[in-house]
Amino acid sequence: MLYVSGGNTQVITFEEGFYRVFGETQDIGVGNLLDRVGRIYGIPFPAGPKIEAVAKTGKNYIDFPYSIKGMDVSFSGIETFSKRIQDKYNKADIFYSLQETVFSMLIEASERAIAYCEKDSFVITGGVAANQRLNEMGSIMAKERGIKFKQIPMEFAGDNGAMIAYTGYLMRDYKQKDLNIKPMFRTDEVKINYR
Repeated sequence: MLYVSGGNTQVITFEEGFYRVFGETQDIGVGNLLDRVGRIYGIPFPAGPKIEAVAKTGKNYIDFPYSIKGMDVSFSGIETFSKRIQDKYNKADIFYSLQETVFSMLIEASERAIAYCEKDSFVITGGVAANQRLNEMGSIMAKERGIKFKQIPMEFAGDNGAMIAYTGYLMRDYKQKDLNIKPMFRTDEVKINYR
């Protein structure tokens, strides 16, 4: 699974009762990158859908920094580069190139994890999973590897604030007092009891 949102960017698989993080961002989440670039170009939050729409009209690829080490990615340099070139190229080409570069990094990291784990399916989840170009690139990679790919329903590719609020609502109704909140809890610390 490629988990892409404002707060997280991780390549995750499930093995032996645990979620295993094979790669992740070393600085900011990809959704955060899109929002930060959006602010540079005067696009209100959330910037991802507008960047995607404008990117569809881009034609000329600009050579962006490509920062991937193993299965880990880094986006802060791409943000800085986006700011430096804003007066040199048109916005459509910048957004087109931004998406192509960043999504290529994410699909490359995902493909490495799939090959290593010998998985037969791939899904993209999180708010950025609403981006059609990212899903297209994931689908192409899956087809070339001979594995299954299914796009997540759009109603589940969004901000998880409503899910968190609903969980709190249920906890209140069940009078659960010990919330045991762990703000630094990582995906790969979750133990699944499925048997």
